[in-house]
Formats: sequence, C-alpha cells, structure tokens
Amino acid sequence: MIGFYDYTVILTYVSLICTSFGIVQAVEGNFTIAVYCLAASGLCDMFDGKVARSKKDRTSDEKLFGVQIDSLCDVICFGVFPSVLCYRMGMNGLLGSIAIAYYLVCSVIRLAYFNVLETNRQQVEEGVNKYYHGLPITSISIFLPIVYLFSLHFVPFGAWGYVLFALLFIVGSLFVIDFRLKKPTNRQLASFVALVAVALVITVVVPHKGNSKKQYANGKVFSTIFKLDNNTTSK
Repeated sequence: MIGFYDYTVILTYVSLICTSFGIVQAVEGNFTIAVYCLAASGLCDMFDGKVARSKKDRTSDEKLFGVQIDSLCDVICFGVFPSVLCYRMGMNGLLGSIAIAYYLVCSVIRLAYFNVLETNRQQVEEGVNKYYHGLPITSISIFLPIVYLFSLHFVPFGAWGYVLFALLFIVGSLFVIDFRLKKPTNRQLASFVALVAVALVITVVVPHKGNSKKQYANGKVFSTIFKLDNNTTSK
C-alpha cells in the first residue's frame, strides 16, 4: 500500500474521523454534537505534531508525508467542517455565502504557505518552529465552540447570523495577515483545552432555549439582503 503507516499520524486520522462524524451531525442539525466534534478535532491537531516528533528516526519522506497529510486533513477539519456547520446554522444567504467562501480561501492560502515554509525549514534545521506566521487554522476549533456557547445564552436570535459572519471574516483574515505568533507552551495548550472543555460542559449542564440551535437553521436568520432564496428551507 502507498503511504506511511505508524503511530505518528494516528492523531491526524482520529481528527479526520471526528470531523467526518461532525459534518454528518451538522447536516442533520445536531449542532451541539457537531461543535463537540470540532473541538475534538482541534484537540487532536494540537498534539499530533508532538506525537510525530517523538519518533526520532523518521526519514525525510516520512516527515514530508506528515506535513502534507496534516495540512490536507486540516483543510477538511478546520476549513470545510466549520463552513458546513456555519452554513447549516444559518449562513445560507448571499453575504453568508461570501463569508464562507472568503474563510475557505484564506484557509487554503494559510495552509499552503505553511507547507512551503515548513518544507524549506526542515531542509536546513531540525526541531519545531517556535512561531506561527498568521493565526493557525486550528484556532477555529477554539473560537467557534466559545462563540456557540455564548450564542446559546447571550446572543439575541436575530443577531446570531451577524456573529457568525464576523467570526468567519475576522478569523479568516487573521489566517493570512503576516504576523508572528509564538507557539503555546504545554501549559498554555492545557489552558486552551480546559477553556474549551468548560465551554462545552456548560452547553450541556446549563439550560438554554431551543434545541441545539436548530431554530437558527429553520428561521430566517438574515434579512432578504442575506437570503438568496427566501423559499429555501433548512432541515
């Protein structure tokens, strides 16, 4: 079989499996479960690089394969998946579609640029890069669950679509703005994981109106400016 099969890519594949299940849940309208899947994918991605680097005898081909498979999975996990989720939660109008397209374009640009930088870096030095160029694409797995939590309890019904629009536009822009961001330490990673975990637990234990955000998909979130077809109904 083609490819490389060892423990260094297991977390990457687990992340992709979580995403495939999450996309199905998003399409079905089970948004809370889908958000959990997005967070789980992000958790796997945070640590897959550390697992891969623990294998000290990787060949050059194995390292390059790891970079490519990670980015390809990231396109689906943190590019396509959040876009599908946001679409099903109401961003199915003109401006919503523009925001989703913009986010996806920024996602692939950011990942392609990372591949170029990382491939060139590995040819001249070992170890891990200490800085990100632009916001890492995995960050959507932190921001979207937190925004989802707040939307359940604090965001008025009519404002939800605008919140998603702003989130995709801002995060997408930060993907391609060239600034250096120091990579988090293990303690900081643990803090991020704890923050998202608390947010997800609150969505379960704290009562809220509606049923896993289905009302947003079924309602007219945007005005007619945002809607391409007012007769279109979501599941």
